Amino acid sequence: MRTSPTNRKPTMNRQTAPASPQRDAAAHKTPALAFRNVSIKRSDRIIWRHGNFTIPSGSITAIVGANGAGKTTMLKAELGLIPLNSGKITVLGGSAGTTNGLIGYVPQNYAGDIESNLTAEQSVLLGLTGTKFGIHPTTRAQRAQAREAMRFTGVDDKRHYRLSELSGGLRQRVAIAQALVSGPQILMLDEPLANLDLAAQHEIIHVLAKLNHEMGMTIQVVSHDLNMLLPILDGAVYLLDGHPHYAQMNEVLDADLLTHLYGTKVQVITTPQGEMFVTPGPEEAVDTTPDIHRTTELAHLHDHDISDLNANFEQNETTAENVRSGNHVDTISHMASQPKQQEEDSKTENGQEEA
Repeated sequence: MRTSPTNRKPTMNRQTAPASPQRDAAAHKTPALAFRNVSIKRSDRIIWRHGNFTIPSGSITAIVGANGAGKTTMLKAELGLIPLNSGKITVLGGSAGTTNGLIGYVPQNYAGDIESNLTAEQSVLLGLTGTKFGIHPTTRAQRAQAREAMRFTGVDDKRHYRLSELSGGLRQRVAIAQALVSGPQILMLDEPLANLDLAAQHEIIHVLAKLNHEMGMTIQVVSHDLNMLLPILDGAVYLLDGHPHYAQMNEVLDADLLTHLYGTKVQVITTPQGEMFVTPGPEEAVDTTPDIHRTTELAHLHDHDISDLNANFEQNETTAENVRSGNHVDTISHMASQPKQQEEDSKTENGQEEA
């Protein structure tokens, strides 16, 4: 959880004019996104309804909820990719879908959706040319834009590597560079930390924090795990009981709310340093009857003849004493002869039975 920084300064080129302090302040008063009585219906099923909230410009917001709650659906609705059942979504002052040129989008499984034989630089350039049909040669200015975006995300030195040669964390940073290359005002990311190790997750978080701090960019992140994002989040949209809600993080970090949201016991822990973590809570005690046996039942379960056990014990002791005294050769010979003697005894018994 964080406080929003002030006096942000854009560092990357945008299609829009550079923001003055007055314009920047005015922009931050206007919500980046506004939902008015929005409901989403897919295949005759209401995914969620009664969406009434706004997301501030220049904020970092998580979209959280249980599996199937409609988190990715919300991003697609904001992009105008799916129709609304009711209500209206306004994005950067325009209807959903009309301002997509000002939005950078990183989908789930980016590495699996894109041709892995492309180089990192070619992939980023698709952010400028990908909407055009056919093969289009890139200009020097476009390549400069691509390299600037890659420098910002820390992958400029990998621009000639094929995507198939890059780790999952590097591919994700290439994906973010592709989303940034056109100079968007909003960045939307769908599960950007999934399947990444801790180091790669920290690198992604650092890039997002840098984008927000230096450029004032509005960022939305769909995520199952809040912990990695907590240091940079301003608020969250949580999908609860079929309704989306927006709240500041100090309201979202409530154990009862998160327990209801995820359907399992959740606790919020604060360290002595003031850092907060969301963890599974202690399991509630289950009232079960212990499996108890009486001593007589246990004796029956292990019903051995005590005389046989004593005889085996004495025989093992005798064998050990013979080995210690040097009579181990005779003992081994005796042990070797036992199976043969047992076999002869068995044949004798069989012969008597046949007779």
